Amino acid sequence: MRRGIAVAGAVLLAGIACVGYAAARDSGPKPVVVRAGNMVLEINGDFRPKALPSDRLAPLGIWGSGKLATVDGSHPPALEEAVFDADKDVFISVKGLPACTIGQLEARPTKKAEAVCDKAILGRGAATVEVAFPEQKPIVSTGPLVLFNGGERNGVGKVLAHAYVNVPAPTAVVATVEVSRVAKEGLGLHIEVEVPKIAGGAGSVVGARFSMRRVYTYRGRRRSVISARCPDGHILGRGSFTYSDGSVLAGGIVRPCVARN
Repeated sequence: MRRGIAVAGAVLLAGIACVGYAAARDSGPKPVVVRAGNMVLEINGDFRPKALPSDRLAPLGIWGSGKLATVDGSHPPALEEAVFDADKDVFISVKGLPACTIGQLEARPTKKAEAVCDKAILGRGAATVEVAFPEQKPIVSTGPLVLFNGGERNGVGKVLAHAYVNVPAPTAVVATVEVSRVAKEGLGLHIEVEVPKIAGGAGSVVGARFSMRRVYTYRGRRRSVISARCPDGHILGRGSFTYSDGSVLAGGIVRPCVARN
């Protein structure tokens, strides 16, 4: 998918919970830094709990972050494509969970989007964009990021990432994240991210962070949007980002887990 954005994707790569995980972000694992030419991307993330069953799935909470910069301080190019693959022992399911549509989120500030699709919320965070119009000083804006369930069809799940930022006027940017299963080299979760251009192409995402842990009840059974097991002592992920100037940043993260009965 073209015109990707790192708002939600980088987080999922990170191992993609809530307020209770703030301490983990402060004292957690070191970020991974990837560089290509003038571009520097820093990604980080982790999950809880670390102890997981080796032979069955258990609920999982995840957090992640991404930060983009340039060596010379210039305005970074816009992201055009983002593709991620996560560990085969990580699963995402939204079965029985209310879904939201793009039409319900577009042109709405955060509070109104949450009010319309409150039961479909999966996670929260923040996104930072930098907009550079010709002969003008770049504008940097940080706004809330909310992840909504977009439903599941034919084995493909959809997450809608709603960010509300000034670009330069307050604007809702809705990214579409598609999640599917694959089987390759120890990986099983495939993620593609797509959003409209920001400020007509003058805007670039330079930072994002979020946490996600949604547990709910469906037909009398407790379910988790994200679940995982730990048969081999680690959870891994990798991804690549292609930018409008042709730069490609690629990297991966491996985090340890502990198998329990």
